[in-house]
Amino acid sequence: MNLNGSKSRIAGLAKELSIRWDNTTTYWRDPRAAEFGRRYMTELSPRVNQAVAALEKLDEISQRIKKECE
Repeated sequence: MNLNGSKSRIAGLAKELSIRWDNTTTYWRDPRAAEFGRRYMTELSPRVNQAVAALEKLDEISQRIKKECE
């Protein structure tokens, strides 16, 4: 199981999504865009950070289990 790869992929995809959202807001400026930004994009970074922290903890546990089974 490659949790470090998953962690990097999630972080990279979130960064790409954030960049694309910034580009989108150049053209999409109505109340629905503002609502979307508040509802989804403001939550993105904290949620990704939580997911990355969880994956780091899972990787730590997985390594410990692997070591104990050897």
